[in-house]
Amino acid sequence: MPIKRIYLPTAGPSDWRGLLAEPERHWRTGYSACAFAHDWEETGGLPSEVLSVITSAFGRIPELIAAFPEHQVPLEGGGRNSQSDLFALLGIGAETAAMTVEAKVSEPFGPTLAEWTSPLTDGRRVRLAQINGLLGLPSELPGCLRYQLLHRTAAAVLEASRFRASRAIMIVQSYSPQRLWFDDFAAFAQLFGILARHDHLFETRLPSGLPLHLGWITGNPQMLTKPARQERVKPAGEA
Repeated sequence: MPIKRIYLPTAGPSDWRGLLAEPERHWRTGYSACAFAHDWEETGGLPSEVLSVITSAFGRIPELIAAFPEHQVPLEGGGRNSQSDLFALLGIGAETAAMTVEAKVSEPFGPTLAEWTSPLTDGRRVRLAQINGLLGLPSELPGCLRYQLLHRTAAAVLEASRFRASRAIMIVQSYSPQRLWFDDFAAFAQLFGILARHDHLFETRLPSGLPLHLGWITGNPQMLTKPARQERVKPAGEA
């Protein structure tokens, strides 16, 4: 699918529901899609946990320039686009960063690389070669890696190029009290020589020279209680 170039503003968390691939399945109280939408909408900027980690990493307070829920980025080889839970442009001093965010509670990161490449079609071979080239990874990767982390990070790199950003960031914003699936993220970060830990942003440099930052950020657990359905607020004077 082609890149969308017209974006509509949201009026609240419920507007995020219609952007989901399977809204009836994912838009529920306690699920990542609902918690994540409330978190970003109610903050009106970067959620405090995200703001704190990024500020600590760069030594300056980032500005949220724009955020795009359920943002799609085409990859080579055909098939589905990479659809991030959120894509954001950040102002960090004189620089601009392109950031993709993957929200999680209990759901895993999808298929492993071994599962995704079985069978390894021509289209998937082309896509994997593009991802590995963008991220500076070898052609042979461990089959236990989660494919979702690979293409979400590649999407951040592609959008950094498209928006002329000087940095790319991929973060997982997890609302899981048990920090489920952190080991999968740590295994992915290890490809870049990063020993991952919670609530920290790490930097590596890609073959293109672009700085890439990876992080696992703990989301506000109060968002897990936010309702999936909201009563309409009546305008003043309406009976």
